[in-house]
Amino acid sequence: MDKCTHMENSKDKKNDHPEEAGKSQSGEREVTELEAQLIEAKKEAEENLAGWQRAKADFLNYKKDQEGRLDNLRKFANEDIIVSLLPTIDSFELATKHMPVELEDSDWVKGIICIKGMFENFLRDAGVFPIKAVGEKFDPNLFEAVGEIESDKPEDTVIEEVQKGYKMGDKVIRPAKVKIAR
Repeated sequence: MDKCTHMENSKDKKNDHPEEAGKSQSGEREVTELEAQLIEAKKEAEENLAGWQRAKADFLNYKKDQEGRLDNLRKFANEDIIVSLLPTIDSFELATKHMPVELEDSDWVKGIICIKGMFENFLRDAGVFPIKAVGEKFDPNLFEAVGEIESDKPEDTVIEEVQKGYKMGDKVIRPAKVKIAR
């Protein structure tokens, strides 16, 4: 076969199937388009995932905040009841403080002391504790000054507690009424 015939045969082979050449080019375009769509879909999926993760984190933060609010609500829901009981507890305190010595062995007095102890246990179980006052430096957040006493103690030192103060957790529910050194 001569050189010319061989070249013609080659041309014939290329031109024998022009529809296949078109299919090949359209297939490549389709693949390119699909790759572009895939890249776009991956980008969109990443954006959706990031948005979902932010939303989940926001929800978890909201849930934690709500739990904290509910804990505080539960913690302080009984505050009004406890504050209304404090005068009764003060009365038990005064009664036991001024109890005549000859009645100390009386069953009746022992019952009163037992009831006072039950109130104290109730307060402790509710997270309510008395504020230590005598000997402390006056703090207007904890104490209410109702008088001054001449003393050799440093100025503004609590000398006498007139009425007990109470805290519920870190919150003062009733400041202690005190007399301070002047």
